[in-house]
Amino acid sequence: MSVEVFVDTNLLYYANTESPDPRHARARQLIEPLWSEPGKAAISVQVLQELHVNLIRKGGLDPATSWRRVSDYLAWKVIDNDRLLLAAAFDVQTRWKLSYWDSLIVAAAQRSGAPLLWSEDLAEGQRYDDLRALNPLRT
Repeated sequence: MSVEVFVDTNLLYYANTESPDPRHARARQLIEPLWSEPGKAAISVQVLQELHVNLIRKGGLDPATSWRRVSDYLAWKVIDNDRLLLAAAFDVQTRWKLSYWDSLIVAAAQRSGAPLLWSEDLAEGQRYDDLRALNPLRT
C-alpha cells in the first residue's frame, strides 16, 4: 500500500491531547483509521520532535509519557532528516517562499510520496508539485 497522507504536527498534537476545542475530537477521528493499514500514513523526524516538545510544554505531559505516545508513531513511515532533505527544504523555501520549518515539512511530505499533506499551517489547497496541502480540521 502506498502512503496516502503525510501528517503534520498539529493534527497529532490535537489527537493526543484533551480539550473542548472541536479540533481535538476531529483529529482523533482522522488519525484513528490511519492505524488500520501499515504504510498508509507518513510523518517525519521533525514532526515527532515537535510533537514531543509540544506534548510536554503545552500538553503538560512528563517526558516519559510523551515518549510513549510519540514512539507509537514509529510504526508509520518516518522520513529521516538528512543532508538531502535539508537541501530539498532549501529548494522548497526558495521556490514557494515558505518558512524554513514549513519547507522542511513539505520536503519530507514530498519524499514520502504522499499526495496529501494534512496541516493547519499551510495554505489550503496549495500544490507543491504532486503534493497538495489540506487542512482536514477546517469546517
